[in-house]
Amino acid sequence: MDLSFLRPLYEAAGPVVSVHLDTSREDQDADKRIELVWNNLRKELEGQGADAATLDAVEAAVGGSPEIVGPQGESLYAAGGQLLAVHTLAAPPAANRAAVGPVADVLETVLDRDRQLPHVVVALDRQGGDVDGYAVGAFDEARSRSYNGSTLHITRVKAGGPSKASYHRRTENVWATNTAGVAQEIALAVASVDAAVVFVGGDDKATAVLRNQPALSALDVAVVDVSGGRGGEDALASLRKSVDETLAEVSERAHEEAFERYTAAAGAGTSISSIPSVTEALAEGRVETLLLSADRSGEPLKWSSVQEPMRVASSAEALSDTGHTFEMSAAALLLRAAAFGDAGFTEIPAGHDVPDACAAILRY
Repeated sequence: MDLSFLRPLYEAAGPVVSVHLDTSREDQDADKRIELVWNNLRKELEGQGADAATLDAVEAAVGGSPEIVGPQGESLYAAGGQLLAVHTLAAPPAANRAAVGPVADVLETVLDRDRQLPHVVVALDRQGGDVDGYAVGAFDEARSRSYNGSTLHITRVKAGGPSKASYHRRTENVWATNTAGVAQEIALAVASVDAAVVFVGGDDKATAVLRNQPALSALDVAVVDVSGGRGGEDALASLRKSVDETLAEVSERAHEEAFERYTAAAGAGTSISSIPSVTEALAEGRVETLLLSADRSGEPLKWSSVQEPMRVASSAEALSDTGHTFEMSAAALLLRAAAFGDAGFTEIPAGHDVPDACAAILRY
């Protein structure tokens, strides 16, 4: 995963407030629940020395995306009384967390984006289909908000057709015509978000016709059948649940494959593990892909500086820019170094034991 989207966060003068919280919209009390969580986090940030203007900037934006029903999370960053970025997460973070530091603490945002795939969801019936493209990290200029896995509505095809048994053959022809239109819209959606997979849910008859459409067959993406579809809130809720579950499975497989590449690279001497080894390679610009675990338990603190973002050390004295050094969590500093070194990122899958929960695939 490309980390260049993080660079604007690192250009802000600290201290930077980083907030990660659950903003799921699954109950009528969501607004009150989110308000209570934020109030508690605000008190923590005040105790850490965050200024009121910066906290007010976060408070004005906190709350997730009310128009997106279901599980979600939010990462917000602010400094100097200004909001730096807001990211709507496809899933809640592992825990509600807030921190003040010299630079942004971004692991939750990075993990969420790394678990996403650009995809298209099709809710189909015998009259047509609803086609929605989901782009990873899509940006809404009107709201200054980035979305991971959130809807970018492409189009809707709503064509009618006879449904009586006496018109069976004619209905078949109408279905085929309508489904051909849906297939063309799917192709446009795939191109629009550079989708890796298409999920199709709905009427079995229409789905079978859709799979035979040339426009769909020509796509170089996987087409996966899921439950749910068109026809009301229950069908759409089932569709989203099925898509989320399948996406999680696809993401897990992708991370296992990435870890296999890391293991294979170790045999060739082009991958390393442990924080000391990785920090040295980052400072030299040799890291192609940084690997970190989502588990932050036992994570050490490390040192870096304002002028040397690619250098991470165990002590301030090990850095050249001794007048502008600071101490933060290792993950926060490793991700900053990787972003400035044009390195990518992938998560270490759960269950794999790696020294310091940190590894890298090297360029050379």
